[in-house]
Amino acid sequence: MPNLTIDQRIDTWFRYHPATEAQARAYEEIRSSARQLARVIVAHTPSCADQTAALRKLREVVMTANAAIACEGV
Repeated sequence: MPNLTIDQRIDTWFRYHPATEAQARAYEEIRSSARQLARVIVAHTPSCADQTAALRKLREVVMTANAAIACEGV
């Protein structure tokens, strides 16, 4: 999106992006991988604020990756 104006970027960021078949596969692969990592984190860290933060950040990673797919395309 480097050539878009800020108004065009805002329109892109805040509108619905129906997923193509390729995008849906990418979303699922990202979610599946994150789910696996989340289980590894829970298995190897104590239940504490840092574990919660790690899982929250992992969710943020998934959401940001999904936004990249939706807004930039795959």
